Amino acid sequence: MSSDGPQEQGQGADELPEVFVVTGMSGAGRSTVANVMEDLGWYVIDNLPTIMLPQLVELATEADDGRAQGLRPRKVAIVLDIRARGFADLHESVEKLRASGWTLRLLFLDATDEALVRRFESVRRPHPPQGPGRLLDGIQQERARLADLRSSADLVIDTSGLNVHQLSRKIHPLFTTTAGHKVRLALMSFGFKYGVPLDADYVFDMRFLPNPYWVPELRSHTGREAPVAEYVLRQEGAGDFLDSVERLLEPVIAGYLRENRKYVTLAVGCTGGKHRSVAVAEELASRLAGEDVETFVVHRDLGQE
Repeated sequence: MSSDGPQEQGQGADELPEVFVVTGMSGAGRSTVANVMEDLGWYVIDNLPTIMLPQLVELATEADDGRAQGLRPRKVAIVLDIRARGFADLHESVEKLRASGWTLRLLFLDATDEALVRRFESVRRPHPPQGPGRLLDGIQQERARLADLRSSADLVIDTSGLNVHQLSRKIHPLFTTTAGHKVRLALMSFGFKYGVPLDADYVFDMRFLPNPYWVPELRSHTGREAPVAEYVLRQEGAGDFLDSVERLLEPVIAGYLRENRKYVTLAVGCTGGKHRSVAVAEELASRLAGEDVETFVVHRDLGQE
């Protein structure tokens, strides 16, 4: 196979299939994500030796000929963990492919040390790099080894507070969209009492607004319901905040489009993630959706209380 870039394949960037490398911390949910992507029609390859990654990407992006017409997968996911052969070279391989012009994106799954410890203890299995040491030692060793990969990821997803079903629901809209060249913007509401999301690109704090929790007739309702949303959005400063976020993101979205960055997470927090953050996330999703942006909403902590 030729090692030249994609421009010599006779296929424009608009026609190139999507190729995702899915990796991250052991126990962070790679198997769940792989299953969801496979159910959505992605061609999933598990633990491919890293040395074969360039050849696979080139094969997936070659122009169809008469014999292969309709047979070559248009959406390919390569799922790798730290045990894969040649994994230490994955970051270098990904960067070389990107520098050569290949369409390749990296999804990194992360979780807090505490969440990973709970998961491994519940299944009573050793952590891959643990060896004779403590479970936490293995987790921290892996985190250090994956730092460069995480920093270069196109999309980071924090699975700390999610069970299998919640993670599946969060992943689903990311890989079923028909956004094309649009930026895919996730609006995530959360409660500060449950921790700031690890995967947020931007974090906004709604605790400057009065809390509907202290209004008896609103306490049991959520920000997805009209009475709470109306209460939150009519408060002094709410409209100015929303207008400011729209203006702030205009040059950001334009820059993401130029740099071909498709995935962004904007997190909106309040105390418990039930009222203010939910209402504002829903409103921002409506305002920010447009010709260049596809939005979807994830309410991380709704139902916790």
